[in-house]
Amino acid sequence: MKPPKIKNAEAQKKFASYPADVREKLKYLRLVIFEVAKEENIEDVEETLKWGEPSYISKKGSTLRIDWKKKSPEHYSIYFNCNTKLISTFKEIYPETFNYVGNREISFRLDEALPIEELKLCISLALKYHEIKKLPLLGV
Repeated sequence: MKPPKIKNAEAQKKFASYPADVREKLKYLRLVIFEVAKEENIEDVEETLKWGEPSYISKKGSTLRIDWKKKSPEHYSIYFNCNTKLISTFKEIYPETFNYVGNREISFRLDEALPIEELKLCISLALKYHEIKKLPLLGV
């Protein structure tokens, strides 16, 4: 799948500000978000900048954010709303798969491959969170 063009000017600037290797990792993570949305028939994913980070939201979902920080240059992350059951659910179903940071972040090393199938499920749950939030383990 070819990722959609970044239409939000602030998001474009943010992606341009990352080091080249980081930008490629984050663009791939962005592509995965849009692939999952397409697979789940979620057509209203909006790309914007929230808290200075590229952010993705659908009407029936919870906001996803992605970013890299200079203070942790070997890592990049995907962030989930800390007021949801998302990270606690991920920890239940994937206790050893991800590097969790608190109740809102999954951190990845730049030099490691993503656990793509597991990550796709996490993204899917976030994109449809408001429809599944009352289900045990979010319906997994």
